[in-house]
Amino acid sequence: MLVIRPVRPADLPALERLAGSATPRLTNLPAHRDRLEERIARSQRAFAAEVEAPGDEHYTFVLEDLARGEVVGTATIRAQAGAREAYYTYRQETLIHASQQLDVRREVPTLSLSHEVSEATLLCALSLDARYKGTSAESLLRRARLMFIAQYPERFAGILAMAFPGYLDEQGESPFWNSVGRHFFVRDYQEINYLAGVRSKSFIAEVMPQFPLYLALLTRQARAAIGREHPDHEPALTEMLAEGFLRSRHVDLFDAGPVIKAERERLASFRRAAWHPVRIRPAHALPDAEPAMVANQRLGDFRCVVARYALSPTGQLMLSPAHAERLGVEEGRAVLAAPLPLPVMGDGSVDEHDPGYDEGEL
Repeated sequence: MLVIRPVRPADLPALERLAGSATPRLTNLPAHRDRLEERIARSQRAFAAEVEAPGDEHYTFVLEDLARGEVVGTATIRAQAGAREAYYTYRQETLIHASQQLDVRREVPTLSLSHEVSEATLLCALSLDARYKGTSAESLLRRARLMFIAQYPERFAGILAMAFPGYLDEQGESPFWNSVGRHFFVRDYQEINYLAGVRSKSFIAEVMPQFPLYLALLTRQARAAIGREHPDHEPALTEMLAEGFLRSRHVDLFDAGPVIKAERERLASFRRAAWHPVRIRPAHALPDAEPAMVANQRLGDFRCVVARYALSPTGQLMLSPAHAERLGVEEGRAVLAAPLPLPVMGDGSVDEHDPGYDEGEL
């Protein structure tokens, strides 16, 4: 069984492993022990705090495979992306250059330094063990954060954002960085990406140019990389666009990866989520039903699992004893449930080798 829960100090070795294996390496999940320890401590403070409005809280979750006794994924929510320091992006714009005398009018695409995304809640720092990629485990890890936000809306902004890693060439270089940032920092992409993760990002405003960048002056490869996601993250981006996120005019400052945004109430998981009292029944007695994310109502002991969305005639959610135990709920207790489609094979059947699909429990 797979379960999402808040990170704990004992998870530090797993976080180090996940940070080191992320492809590409993530700015917001540096493979740096001190920073990861700080991340765990900050998350514990956030879960313990009384919060009335979003601020500098970071909520970090892990995905645990209970059968293996192993943490196999992690993901974070930053309540306000720019609470401590501005969250910089490039905003895609168009400038009009015209001359009546020469009868010339040109629309010129540009990139302008922006911190508009600073007010949004940021879903970030997701890394998953390679064995679980492309399965419902990945969807659970990504979307369970939405279940948490739905339960505690006062802790988060009305706009949610996600920044996806940008395109890298076969040598692991960023064409965009090499055409823009490298001229100001004289450092390669991997080094600056690491430094941004382990140090303050205030250097961005100090060194990056404040004036608009004219795309026509960039290399062809750099222009082609703007708003283009890393190939390994194409399925994730497709899934979140289907969830209800939209591509924005913003791209990442370093590699020009896409930034997607959404009003949280418009997302499918929010619209389809519903509260149900629990009814506990033996696993073999549960009727067939589509899988769903099911989350408890316990802030510091938040749990989210994949279970059947099987309702009784009176609207109770029927759970197996194993799922009820993992969620820490007893009969009559309310849980939040939202459908979670399982990956399908080419013939349309459910992939029964999916680690998140346990036929004995689902």
